[in-house]
Amino acid sequence: MAGAEIRNRTRQVRAYLAEHGKLPAGLCALEDPPQVAGQVLLAAMDRQQVTLDRVDAVTARLRVKLPLHATPATGRDWAWHVIDIRLPGTVTADAVLHTPTLRPTRTGRIAVDLPHSRPAPVTRASGHRVALGFDWGVNTLLTGTLGRLTGRGPTSRVLTDGRPLIFDATTISAALHRLRGHSEHLAAKRHHHQALADKLASPHLAWAEHLHRARVLETEHVRVCARIRHLNAALARAAARWAVDQAAALGASVIYLEDLTTLETRGHRKGNARLSGQVRGTIAEAIRHLAAKAGIAVVTVPARGTSKLCPGCLATLTHHPAPDRLGERGWKWAHCPGCGLSMDRDHAAARRIVSRGLLAQAHTTTERPTGTRTIRTTIEGTVALVRRPKRTTRRLRRQRHAETAPPRPRGPKVTEGKKHPTPSRPIGTRRPSTRRAAQDLAPGQKTSRRMPDVRTVPATAPTPGAVQRPAGHDTTTPAVFRPVPGHGVPVPGRIGEHLPRSGRVRLSRRTCRRRTRAAERTGFHHLHATEVHPLTPRFGPPDGNRTRPRRARKAWKPQAHTEF
Repeated sequence: MAGAEIRNRTRQVRAYLAEHGKLPAGLCALEDPPQVAGQVLLAAMDRQQVTLDRVDAVTARLRVKLPLHATPATGRDWAWHVIDIRLPGTVTADAVLHTPTLRPTRTGRIAVDLPHSRPAPVTRASGHRVALGFDWGVNTLLTGTLGRLTGRGPTSRVLTDGRPLIFDATTISAALHRLRGHSEHLAAKRHHHQALADKLASPHLAWAEHLHRARVLETEHVRVCARIRHLNAALARAAARWAVDQAAALGASVIYLEDLTTLETRGHRKGNARLSGQVRGTIAEAIRHLAAKAGIAVVTVPARGTSKLCPGCLATLTHHPAPDRLGERGWKWAHCPGCGLSMDRDHAAARRIVSRGLLAQAHTTTERPTGTRTIRTTIEGTVALVRRPKRTTRRLRRQRHAETAPPRPRGPKVTEGKKHPTPSRPIGTRRPSTRRAAQDLAPGQKTSRRMPDVRTVPATAPTPGAVQRPAGHDTTTPAVFRPVPGHGVPVPGRIGEHLPRSGRVRLSRRTCRRRTRAAERTGFHHLHATEVHPLTPRFGPPDGNRTRPRRARKAWKPQAHTEF
């Protein structure tokens, strides 16, 4: 049992002892009875009562034998039911379907929870050379860095290119924190009105009013909690998809995360509430699920002390509000007095996480029931920064030439045999580059070697019998302004898109889908994340013979923004 779980159970026992005056008989007495919704677990039946067959790629047929009333006595009280299930696009053709669960919905329909499994590549627990480490944060949900293990045995060390990978969900975290405070306020008001109604008797005039307000507040509280759950689930899926895409693009074979069971925030209640609401467990499970499909291992490492020591020299770090305020105490920025390292706190912790994972990967343990891999042994090691080679530019070439060229003699430049300076050529007598340029030049006009030979020709009107107009805009014919297709306006020749009858210009569903396609990678507007740069074979992950990582080709992509 982990230390955090022991402390949580100790708090529950103390609360039970203070309330009832005696110790609990067991752990079950510390918790309320579980509430289970109405459902039919078909997994508890055998093949004589339920069968599931796949008709085609998008349809499955379920045959189940269910009772006709609540107390069946004979075989006549049972009947076979055939249900055709339409499979979603996430269920591939090679997926294996398992026995589903039936549950009624509020609208009176039957929902089918259909589990399915698909073959996934086997991942190894150790022997990794390239890894990606992520650190949990409050506003910056995930901060990662790439690490490479070089050498073997005592001479092994971890190298990194220094590029931070950031998944910033500041706006979404603020919205979740605001919704959480609103739900607590609604719950407090509901309890207040319920307590007032309990004190009053039924003939009292205000008794029915307090009960009505309590029901209204309960309905609103349920809606706000549902909104929080949906935002947490969407944020977890977006963060997991981004992390796995980064690992696959950078050629990493393992992802190292902080062990959630060793994380316990201490201090102010507001900070603890924000940390506990980051749905880290949901994100970790989503990362394991998506990484298994991509053949990438996910291992957790001890989280204690990752932000305390310097990743470069293992000295104690000092934390400050900003890099230009090193004289003040803070939280966001980390500074090392020993080696002079100054960087973001989460980025420094990500380097330490990837170093702990690569150096202690031989101590990886796998839990048999869940298959979760964990490293409980802490091996400290430094992380060396490897600079990426700079691209040769004109400034670098001139600087390199100035460093290698012989020194110029001091004093004015003197040419042997020259008695007077060279006279300047009068304007208009310079020889043009081509004969055509000489004909087009006006008196007193100069040409430049860097400027192309372009002639200014006026655009003529496209009238019959006239000279054909050259390429360019027609300056004589007035422009015709018409609605742009796609913004509620049907495209010429396309059937099915028309303007609304009310006359308001509304965006079509296809246009909205096209505009939000760029935001599907993260799932949110106002959510900023490091772009995923896939590496080509030329700029791919470094091989075993290289000690310096190759430079990745940077492909510009538009920033994803979404609105709620």
